[in-house]
Amino acid sequence: MLMQKQSLSCLGAFAIELSPGADVGPSVLSPEAAGALAALVARDLAKLVPEAAALDLGLVAALYDPVELLRPGYPLHAELERLVARAPGAAGGRVIGFGAGAEGLPGTLKPAAEHAQGPLRLLPLLVRGDAAAIAVVGDRMEQMLLDTGMAGADTALLAQEAFATRVEHARLLTLNDLAAMMALQYEHAGLAPLWPLVEAALLAPDQEQWLDAPPEPLARYANGEVRVALLDVEAWAEGGFAPAGLDAERLSRAFDHFQIRQRQIAAVLGAHGIPVTFDHCPAGRDPRDVLRA
Repeated sequence: MLMQKQSLSCLGAFAIELSPGADVGPSVLSPEAAGALAALVARDLAKLVPEAAALDLGLVAALYDPVELLRPGYPLHAELERLVARAPGAAGGRVIGFGAGAEGLPGTLKPAAEHAQGPLRLLPLLVRGDAAAIAVVGDRMEQMLLDTGMAGADTALLAQEAFATRVEHARLLTLNDLAAMMALQYEHAGLAPLWPLVEAALLAPDQEQWLDAPPEPLARYANGEVRVALLDVEAWAEGGFAPAGLDAERLSRAFDHFQIRQRQIAAVLGAHGIPVTFDHCPAGRDPRDVLRA
């Protein structure tokens, strides 16, 4: 279970899948609507995990793309945890929905406009309490939500009306559930080789992870960033990344596709908040040695 170690919180999301072609009205709800939606989400969670009712639940009533939640350090949830910790009232059983007042959401919580077009939209939530209670609730959430976490019909309807959109499905997820869903989506999109780099940045930031599977670009995750081998055509061919048996014209097109793939990988990693550096790797030198340097 993904937990904020400092704050004894387990992290999740209220996920809404939009109907095909649906537009969204406001991307952030008012504080009043945020509170109403948070109350229904807390009720739905308590039906599945009754122990959660004794803990604090915080929800940001704004729509985010999965990449905005799945970033190293989980910055959206870290800010949500800070807000819940500062909220008035005795801890234990509080339900707090955070919306936008006249000044909007704080900068760290503003949804990114460039990620606002996807069909799956997420509202970050967390459950906060003492260590023993969180351990129990976290395990139960992992066991229950993926298979049985559908939101109540009135919860989905309130989300639909509040965001002025059409909701196909609404459900509760842990961040582990979301990561598993994203790994599957990346596989379907032909990006499966990239996912171990993202997973390392999220779950094992102190470890090293390679993308070393020619003809895929060469990349290394370490020290909180990904370094990608920037190859010219000679180094690309020499390093075993070029398909065999191609004439000069087809080889040139293959190299163009390789460069496009590099940019795609860098863009996806950047969307996850993972810094990317391109290191020039000249012919005659093993690019793996360059990335290790």
